[in-house]
This record gives sequence, C-alpha cells and structure tokens, in this order.
Amino acid sequence: MSTADTDNLEPDPFDAIVDAPFDSALSERYLVYALSTITARSLPDLRDGLKPVHRRLLWTMRQLKLDPTNTFKKSARVVGEVIGKYHPHGDTAAYDAMVRLAQDFSLRYPLVEGQGNFGNIDGDNAAAYRYTEARLTKTAMHLMAGLDQGTVDFIPTYNGEEEEPELMPGLFPNLLANGTSGIAVGMATNIPSHNVAEIIDATLELIDNPTVEHSRLMELFHGPDLPTGGLIVDSPDGISKAYETGRGSFRIRGRFHAGEADKEEDRNAGIERLGGGQYQLVISEIPYQVQKGKLIEQIAQLIADKKLPILEDIRDESDENIRLVLVPKNRNVDPELLKESLYKLTDLETRFGLNLNVLDASRTPLVMGLKELLQNWTAAQIEILQRRTQHRLDKIAARLELLEGYIVAFLNLDRVIEIIRYEDEPKAVMMAEFELTDRQAEAILNMRLRSLRKLEEMQLRGERDDLLKERDELEKLLGSPARQRTRLKRDLANLRKEYSEETDLGRRRTTIAEAAPTVEFSMDAMIEKEPITVILSQKGWIRGAKGHVDLGADGKGADFKYKEGDGPAFALHAQTTDKLLIAADNGRFFTLGCDKLPGARGFGEPVRTTLDIDAEAALVNVIVYKPKGQLLLASTNGKGFAAQTDEILAETKKGRQVVNLKGDAKLSVVRSIETEHDHIAVVGDNRKLVVFNLEELPELARGQGVMLQRFRDGGLSDAITFKLEDGLSWAMGGDSGRTRTESDIWQWKVARGAAGRMPPQGFPRDNKF
Repeated sequence: MSTADTDNLEPDPFDAIVDAPFDSALSERYLVYALSTITARSLPDLRDGLKPVHRRLLWTMRQLKLDPTNTFKKSARVVGEVIGKYHPHGDTAAYDAMVRLAQDFSLRYPLVEGQGNFGNIDGDNAAAYRYTEARLTKTAMHLMAGLDQGTVDFIPTYNGEEEEPELMPGLFPNLLANGTSGIAVGMATNIPSHNVAEIIDATLELIDNPTVEHSRLMELFHGPDLPTGGLIVDSPDGISKAYETGRGSFRIRGRFHAGEADKEEDRNAGIERLGGGQYQLVISEIPYQVQKGKLIEQIAQLIADKKLPILEDIRDESDENIRLVLVPKNRNVDPELLKESLYKLTDLETRFGLNLNVLDASRTPLVMGLKELLQNWTAAQIEILQRRTQHRLDKIAARLELLEGYIVAFLNLDRVIEIIRYEDEPKAVMMAEFELTDRQAEAILNMRLRSLRKLEEMQLRGERDDLLKERDELEKLLGSPARQRTRLKRDLANLRKEYSEETDLGRRRTTIAEAAPTVEFSMDAMIEKEPITVILSQKGWIRGAKGHVDLGADGKGADFKYKEGDGPAFALHAQTTDKLLIAADNGRFFTLGCDKLPGARGFGEPVRTTLDIDAEAALVNVIVYKPKGQLLLASTNGKGFAAQTDEILAETKKGRQVVNLKGDAKLSVVRSIETEHDHIAVVGDNRKLVVFNLEELPELARGQGVMLQRFRDGGLSDAITFKLEDGLSWAMGGDSGRTRTESDIWQWKVARGAAGRMPPQGFPRDNKF
C-alpha cells in the first residue's frame, strides 16, 4: 500500500476509546445531563420566570416583529425560526410550549395571542401549526421591555451563528404571575399563578421595609389566583406556612354558581329552582389543570356504576363560559351532600403541590420562600435599572460628543467649508485645527447641506442642554440606592394600574376561603336504600333478592332454588345500605356490602370470589352489621367472649382475625347480644346446660376468651344470651314453628365455667337453642 493511500484512510474509531472505570464514566456523563436538565430545560429563572424554550419563543416572535399592533403570522413560521436558530429540539415540543403561552385557561396572563384553534379546556389539542397564527400580547411586551437598552447580556446560540438574550429584563413579575411547572433530575418545580396587583403590593411593602414580617406580606399577597378561577379551601395559616417555606399544597375546588337563579343565596350556592321543589346544581368553574371533558366522564361513570345514586344526570351546557348542570335523583337530596360527594369522588376537588424551586441569579437551583423570592427579584430589577441607566449615560455621552463637534462646525462654518473644498485630507486638518475626535470629524463630513441653517444650531444647543440635564439626573440615580428604589416603586405603581383589580385582566378570579366543616357522610349515603333478602347456601353461593321475601319454614331460604348438591344455609332480611358480617369457623370475620351482592335470578356467585375465605373454612353465621352492637363468640373448646361489631368490621377482602383458636377448636357460635339481655346459656355435646350472668363474659377485640363451660368429654354445642325474667326459649322442632319457654331457669344458674346439669324436659335433641 502506498503512502498516499495510507494518508487518505479515515482514523480508526477504536483509537478514540478511553480506558476508564465504567462507574466514573457513567456518573460523569449523567452529571452533565442532569445539570443541563436542571439549568437549561426544566427550572425557571426567578428573574423572568421563563424556561429557555419560552424565552426563545418570545425572542423569535419579537425578531419577527409580531407586536400586538402588527398582524398575525403563521405559527409554523415561528416554530421554524425557533428550532432553526435558537432551540435545536423537536417542532412538536416547541409548538406545544407556544400553545400553552396562548391558552387563557393555562396562563393567568397569556404571553401569546393566538388566532385559530389553540385547544380548549375540554382537553382537545390545538390545530397543527400550519393552520394557526400568533402574535405577542401586551404582557409579553412588558416582559421584554428594555432588551435594546443594554439591560441584559446576549449569549451565542447553540451553533454560534446568532445571539439570544440571557433573560428578559421587563418589570412584569412573570414567575409568580403565570407560574410554571417542571421536572428536572432529582428535583422539580410547581408554582401556581398569582394576581399581579397583589405581587406588586407585596413587593412595594418589601422595598419600603426590608425587614417586613412574612405575615404582613401575606396580608397583601393572598395566595394563588388561577386562570380557571375556582376556590382554594385551605386555612390561612396553612397557606401562609406554605409560602414561608416554599413548599406546601392547596386544595382547589370548582365553583358552584347559578347566574340565572332569582335569589342571591341560591346563585352563590349554584342552585337553580325548577318549581315543585325540584332543583339543579350548576358548576361555573372547575379546578386548574382539570379537563372539563374528563370531569364529565368521571361523573357520568359514577352514575353508570351507581356509585352516586343521589345524582340522576349531568349535562354540559357550556359555551364560552363553563356551565355543567347536575340533576339530583329527587328533590329530597341535600345539595351540600351532593357537593361533598362530588368533591370526594371526582376531580371537582384537586390538590396543587407548591414547590418554589427556581434558579437564582447565579443559576443555582433553590427552594425559596415568598420573601426571599421577592428580595431576589427586586435585586435583579435594581440591577437591570442600573444597567439601563448606564447604557443611557453611554448613549448620552456619545451623542454629546457629536453635538460638541456640530456646534464647533457651526461656529467655524466658513473655515470648515474651506477645509473641505481645498484640503486633500480634510478630516485630519479639521481634527488638528479644531481639536476634534475622529467621530466628530467623520460626523461633520457626513452632514447634509440642509443642516447648515441657523435654526439647526439652536436645536443642537437645546438638545445638548437637555442631554446634560438628563445626564445629571441619571448620574444621581446611579449613585443613589434610595433613588433607585424610588424609581422602581414608581415604575411598579405604573405597571399596577394596567393590572389593577378594576380591570378585566387584573380582577381576582380565585376565591380563597377556608372550607366550611365537611358534611359528614359515609359511602352508604351513596347507595340507594332498598329492602333485600340475602341467601347464602351451604357451599358458599351468595345472592340478594329484591324485597323482603319469605324465608321459608326453616328460616333458611329453603324455597329458593340451589345448584345440585347444594342447599339452604343462611337467609336474612337486610337493606342495600347494610353491611354483612360473615364469620368462618377459623375465627376470621369478613365484611361484604349488600349493594355488591349479585341478583337472585340465578344461583348467585361464590362468596369466595369476592372475599379471601380459606377453602377449608366453613361459614358459621351471617349477621347484618349494626353500629355499636355486640356479638357472642364461642368456640368448640368451651371458650368465648363478647365483641363489639365496630371492632369486627374488616376493610379488606382478607377479613379480620377475631377469635384465636388452638388445636382442633373451631368457632361454632356467633350470635347478636341484645341490649336487654342479662344472662347467657351454654349447652355442651354432653347435653349439660349452664346459665350465668352476662357480666361474667369479658368484652375483647381479639383473643381466645374465657372458659364458659367445662367438659369431661366432647365440647361446646351452642350458646345464647337472654333476659332471665323472660325465661329461656327454644324451637319445638318440626314444621309447626312453635317455641317453648322455660321460665323457671334459676335451677341451672351457676358460676361461669361450671359443668352444668341436664336441661329441662323437651330441650332439643340436637343440643341447639
């Protein structure tokens, strides 16, 4: 191979491989990525509240002269310029960022004015950028004011061909006014929008009193003012603490307001009276960042799933204003209960997490409280004021230099004309003869003949005097921090007039008021109350028949149909709002809502598909839960105790272990204890009966219990509580349905744990009460 061929070969890529530990190489590269994400993508600069993509969009639109007074231009033109010159990312990302700047439901003070479909609060996307047009808003111009006055540094773009501003110098407090959100690496930011007038009021207070207390600032700066309005229902102390630390959260609710209601009280409550006692609720505002279409879907799904039976229907009657109409099931539905239900079950109440994490002037991410944030922003605006002042002084000095030269020319006009007409190098001659600078001489040579009038000399002298006066004022301003603060206060006061509470744009939209005490309700209130008959078969198939039907002669539902090989076991009357306590012989209790039972047209469903009941465990009893009730629990080993029904309720399908069992013992008795009962009767397999005072039975939340009756052989067969003066009753057996009562039961009354004696004559042979 020749030397020339060797020289033309590309370098071997393996020569660039560096031998380095993998962990250090990975961490180094990931750190670069993380820092880039934090400082150049996800977190805003506290000075202008913008991320790089937003700053580049506004700068590009300014370059394209898309001022509020000029015509719109295609969004595609803007996006093309942005990604081509300043922001080397995807067009979709740039356009999405631009769309958000134009949405009045996303930004409190939009920075872009859109023409065409820029999306809506329903959640629909904007049209493609070839169909939409845009220009800047007046707010955006306030934010960019001073870019041509030396107020900020310009940095090279990614390819070095253009320059872009490092930040926007305007006085508009965009960070708090419009808020922002972003997720970086290892940190995030989430800032809601606020009212400009309140921000300025708090800033003016801070300028006047740098040691002002946070509580005083919160008297002026009340909290978020969201684009979509709504209500913030947290306590003032909670809101204040969140802004003091820079972290916290707010509960945001939609607003119920009926503009067509006759009474002011009904209007504010969102109630429209329809006559005959009927009414409907109207939602006029929804929480920030909630899509109206998805909220409607949520509510409609609750109605379809019968999880909100007190609500009949929802209608969307919105035009440019939101109007969601809620139709209650009937006129007896409490409006406040319906509202609280929607707050709990839908996005009509959301939570916004405050995280004031921003980049300070040194590009360092920090979580700041309100006071620190305003202090840093004020310091940045003072610096911008100083730079603008110095820039103007430099311009004045340059102009004064030229004016001095012009005045010299007018005073020596004939000589100047002579020099220009006859000298080969007039510039050098004038500079030497009149002690002119190069700029002055060049300006004189470039003067037009029409400027050589006496009137022009007077104008020049007047302009020079004005500039000297202005220079004197600016030098005083630059040398006096007090004057700078006064100037900043004056400028802020002028800005406040444009965003005052009297203007449509500046009027507060979000109401901040601590919520009234929550209307107490359980999910039972969401279930339509209807009578139901519960049937549970021997093999654990459960169903619910509408109405209270006959339970049959045996009281177990023998008249119902069962699968082959199955039969009746338990049947009881209940309501759809009730809960069932299902006891298994392993001592575990399960809870099942009657509204979740399958219908009785078929054989039902296995209860074990809904509850995690051990396949080897047998069901002992099914009881309707009653608040603050008591149950008698007894096992085959003769031990038992009383338990509160509230302690037995299980929140999960795995149930709750209530009775601890040892060896071969099984839970065999689960009975309700009525409030008037005062004694307990226990019978064993050996047909011995004991009766003792109910006070001797302990009440436990969980355990084995105490010995109720002692046995030499066998175990406990049954137990029941009763009122002693009424006597002890038991079924006679057969189909007669008659019972027998033994009133003279004192003979069997002994202390708890005795062996007992034979029961009265006629006691059932199966030893069951």
